[in-house]
Amino acid sequence: MKTTAPQHEDDFARRKAKYQPVANLLREMYGVPQWRQHLAPLDELISTILSQSTSDTNRDRAFYALKERFPSWEAVRDAPLEDVIATIRPAGLANQKGPRIQEVLRRITSERGELSIDFLAELPLDEAKAWLTSLNGVGPKTAAIILLFAFGRPAFPVDTHVHRLSKRIGFIGSKVNAEKAHRLMEQIVPPDDYYVFHLNLIQHGREICHARSPECERCPLQPYCDDYQRRAASSSE
Repeated sequence: MKTTAPQHEDDFARRKAKYQPVANLLREMYGVPQWRQHLAPLDELISTILSQSTSDTNRDRAFYALKERFPSWEAVRDAPLEDVIATIRPAGLANQKGPRIQEVLRRITSERGELSIDFLAELPLDEAKAWLTSLNGVGPKTAAIILLFAFGRPAFPVDTHVHRLSKRIGFIGSKVNAEKAHRLMEQIVPPDDYYVFHLNLIQHGREICHARSPECERCPLQPYCDDYQRRAASSSE
């Protein structure tokens, strides 16, 4: 099957029609991941703050260093700031993330009377997103990660892999930023498929659709990929 490059960036129906065939191909390649709670909710929140502007490896080093050095999140909240900063230095931007983590922990304690965000499981989804994004340093991606991975709730995180692939394939326009992409992708992908499609897009970004030198020659998404079709049309002129 061969398609042509899009003529209108706002052609939402065309973009949405890509979902099912792309999702089917990704499932054939990577399977159907079953939802599991990756971390406890508060752990997921701190881990995701640490993940900002760094690699998964560095995030994990910093996160588990915190867990090893401090016996509880209460201890992290009440620790001297310089101790927290020193502990999370592997994640990068420690001077920003350290105060941010302590501020978030204090805010939760002040509002909830305990260090727990388990109440988000029952809060209406829009209210849960609004509450999370009201925390300093928590944007739409962080909120969606927490809701999806800690609670199994229908939120669609757009990380760097998902943002890149969504633009290349043509689910979103080439100039759509990550914040707007969250809303658009939640309209394109059925809520029950958020978890599977998110993870499969990430896997495809790691294995084939790399940021640099994507391996298009072995990608089964060629017929549905706007970026590939543009380049193929250009090279044939």
